Amino acid sequence: MAAAVLDRTLYGRGTGDDRAVVLTYAWDRLLVDPVPGPRAAADFTGLRALTPSVYAVPEDAKPVAPAGSTLPRLAAELPHSFALLDPHHGVEGMVRQLEELIEHLAPASIDLLDVGGDILAHGDEPTLRSPLGDALSLAACAQVNADIRLLVAGPGLDGEIPVEVLHERLERVVHTLTADDVAPVGPVMEWHPSEATGMLTAVARGVRGLCEVRDAGLTIPLTDGGAVIHEADLDTAFRRNRLAGAIADTTGLAEAERHCREICGYSEIDYEREKAARFGAAPEGPFRPRAVLAGVARFAEEARARGVSHTTFRRLTEVLGLSGDQRADLRALLIGTQPERYDAPLWRL
Repeated sequence: MAAAVLDRTLYGRGTGDDRAVVLTYAWDRLLVDPVPGPRAAADFTGLRALTPSVYAVPEDAKPVAPAGSTLPRLAAELPHSFALLDPHHGVEGMVRQLEELIEHLAPASIDLLDVGGDILAHGDEPTLRSPLGDALSLAACAQVNADIRLLVAGPGLDGEIPVEVLHERLERVVHTLTADDVAPVGPVMEWHPSEATGMLTAVARGVRGLCEVRDAGLTIPLTDGGAVIHEADLDTAFRRNRLAGAIADTTGLAEAERHCREICGYSEIDYEREKAARFGAAPEGPFRPRAVLAGVARFAEEARARGVSHTTFRRLTEVLGLSGDQRADLRALLIGTQPERYDAPLWRL
């Protein structure tokens, strides 16, 4: 969604033949996709070949069960074309995909967009939660023979690198988002579970406070700076990132994971595997509205005592031990009974 906002805001596009092609992972949260790691082309039916290595994800594409994906619904609701970035052949495979797509499209501009800014990390900081996905993209883009601009939206919104550290690595301000800029993705944020993009749109709409996110309960300040899009130097970011450098010539995802474990001490896919095993061991219980409301009230009281003003529906879903399918029920229940607390797309405690 952030790419859709960027395309409309910076380029004035979003409809017609000049709409952007968004090349992106199918790597959703376990609440959406219970299968750990990113999806490959073989995990879908109904994809459309753009090049020998790149497939478009149209709205009628379907993930092969038990996998899930938000990409087909995004393709249905946003006026952009979505293509699958598949890291299963390592960075070399991703470079091949990028080069084929660039040759096929001959684009006027190419942007690598990161929400939060952890792509500017050294790659081995203990606060990082998801270094591998960013490092794969960074390593691939740094090796493509094309002019690619690195953009960071909402510095600090992922809670992984301190904002003051990020600002030392950011360059000029490209744009400051407003409520009008993010309005077109408002309907999508009603159902999409992305927390970083959710906070980005909330901040652009004027929401301020302290937001608690993820299963780990990270707290993210919602400030004026969270609505800013900065440019950063891609080559410098690649040279800085130890993990990106180590995986630059990998030919498989498992190989890249091994480097991630060596440098970072873990792989986020390992974490997803462990979490998926826990989810799979716990059967889904019935959705009990009265018990859910009581649980939300207890959480809100405890969170306010920590200075927290907002949270995400993903955070609430996990705190209450609900399933991904029950997230929509939770959201409908809360907005239906306490609409004054809905600071779209966040929940005010």
